[in-house]
Amino acid sequence: MNKNPVFLYIAWVVAMTAVLGSLYFSEIRKFIPCELCWYQRIFMYPLAFLLGIATFRHDFRIKVYILPLSIIGGCISLMHYLEQKVPGFGGLRPCVNGVPCNSSYINWFGFITIPFLALIAFILITVFMFLINGKKES
Repeated sequence: MNKNPVFLYIAWVVAMTAVLGSLYFSEIRKFIPCELCWYQRIFMYPLAFLLGIATFRHDFRIKVYILPLSIIGGCISLMHYLEQKVPGFGGLRPCVNGVPCNSSYINWFGFITIPFLALIAFILITVFMFLINGKKES
């Protein structure tokens, strides 16, 4: 049983980095988020807020609330990434309004896109939640 608050803190830093990164891409670089990007934000933004509170309160029970958000958000990110990278996958559920979900604003090293970055953040948060104990530290 691990009560090390470093896992909680790192999960919060990952969530804050993802939130600030998404705001950087949309507000500074002026990338217009597609529909699936908005869904990923809906799951990531509360993670930063909840993990921040839990980190400062040393409340390890937060994983009960964090895991559903991070797992569902990760599934959306995976679907979005597959839509961008796997030919024919985007035709299953096309985005019809605004920016198409299969377009990529960035494509670093041929595989790193914004949904890939979000997927990594969701995976890291999920892993760190599994590494912590579920009891509040006294």
